[in-house]
Amino acid sequence: MKIFDCTTYYSEDLMLEVRFNILNKFVDKFIIVEAKFSHSGEKKKLNFNINKFSEFKKKIIYLTVENEPENIIYQKRENNLFENEKDKRTNSIRRIAHQRNKIIDGLSEANEEDYILYSDNDEIPNLENFNFETNISKILIFKQKLYYYKFNLFFDRISWFGTKGCKKKNLQSLSWLRDIKSKKYPIYRLDTFFSNHKYTNVKIIENGGWHFSQVKTPKDIEIKLLNGEQYAEFKQSGKNLNYIVDLVKRKKIDYDHMAKSKDYKYSNEFELKAVPIDNMPSFLQKNFEKYSEWFDLETK
Repeated sequence: MKIFDCTTYYSEDLMLEVRFNILNKFVDKFIIVEAKFSHSGEKKKLNFNINKFSEFKKKIIYLTVENEPENIIYQKRENNLFENEKDKRTNSIRRIAHQRNKIIDGLSEANEEDYILYSDNDEIPNLENFNFETNISKILIFKQKLYYYKFNLFFDRISWFGTKGCKKKNLQSLSWLRDIKSKKYPIYRLDTFFSNHKYTNVKIIENGGWHFSQVKTPKDIEIKLLNGEQYAEFKQSGKNLNYIVDLVKRKKIDYDHMAKSKDYKYSNEFELKAVPIDNMPSFLQKNFEKYSEWFDLETK
């Protein structure tokens, strides 16, 4: 039995370096997929350089996405195609799915009993205490703690269900895996028989890892927000780099994760809490000096 850790990539070398080091002793192959288009549809150069990660080179399978998905929604005005505001979020989700589903091309080495784990590269599962050999659940969901800006700035308002996994024989697609509801449903729920997102045979793994969101410079945060899934909503907010700098300085976020999808989410501010580094993966604890600029130094 082997473990394949799968993720997508834009330009997040810091997070990928940390991810590889934390997971290396558990994972047999790392699959990385990069697209030539951002989630906002802008053309981009390929940024991944495997030589930056020479220690893990033999384990890395790197794939690229050359084209936009075929189901992008465009409107026509004279001789030009454009995206309506209402279609921008839908299109970004389709671009993400298109990039994510490319991962399947990297699984030719995987056997039916091998485990496939998927998460965004800043969602790192904790594999220290989980025994894949004895697992009997069809689907694995890792319950993770959420941090912002720094490795130890904790957002305690929600739990994050980032990494999900299953055996290759059960994998329908990577988007299917990502979209599974983060809940174990009771066996009497009849709707689970007809749903492709609700399941009873699920293992929720407590203490399941870390979501290190926006551990970047303010400028790189702005770039991500302008090119990520919620790029249209961020642009609508009218917020800029100076605003992001101020948020980071004040240890605040302004994105409401609990708001309904139809609601405007950039409406409130929430406070982050610095926590001791013994909450962190052992790799980060051992390499605190190397990554010290990415810790809030008010606590250690």
